[in-house]
Amino acid sequence: MPRLFTALEIPRDAALSLSLLRGGLPGARWIDVENYHITVRFIGDVEGHVADDIVNGLDRISRPAFDIRLSGVGAFGNKKPHALWAGVAPSAELAALQGEIDRICLRNGAPADARKFTPHVTIARLRNTSPLELAPYLSGHGGFATAPFRVGRFVLMSSRDSVGGGPYIVEEAWPLEGARAGSANERAGAENAPMWR
Repeated sequence: MPRLFTALEIPRDAALSLSLLRGGLPGARWIDVENYHITVRFIGDVEGHVADDIVNGLDRISRPAFDIRLSGVGAFGNKKPHALWAGVAPSAELAALQGEIDRICLRNGAPADARKFTPHVTIARLRNTSPLELAPYLSGHGGFATAPFRVGRFVLMSSRDSVGGGPYIVEEAWPLEGARAGSANERAGAENAPMWR
């Protein structure tokens, strides 16, 4: 059973900006650019019928497309940092989408996510990186920001048990209202048969 989560994809220009943050930090294992994403709701390893019920609920979401931008960098794990991330500027539309997806997941049997929703893009996994090594990196990149970009869809992604950082597979995709028609790659991703069925 794959591990499931809903996410927003990162467009090419923003991914390029993120890739420029790579390097200069001991103990960092940098995430491959094609695996950048913003997790909206972690679902986890759930039974096939639970996944199907969640997908049926997600099918009914009707929200407009919106703009977001990436802003700032930070790390999870104060005394023992384990992940480096780029933040997402506050967005009422993203918060509302996440809230609706969370309610659908809970209503259909997914476990509650104990962590507070902190939208971000993980850019590196850290191993044996001390806070003293991390501090100069964070202060040197604190002004990081991308131009706003359009969120035209959200996706259901899966990952297999691994050390983290992908590869991730788009299982389903849901366009938001007012988004322009997707590219051939987006349509192909949306048409792939889910792995849990």
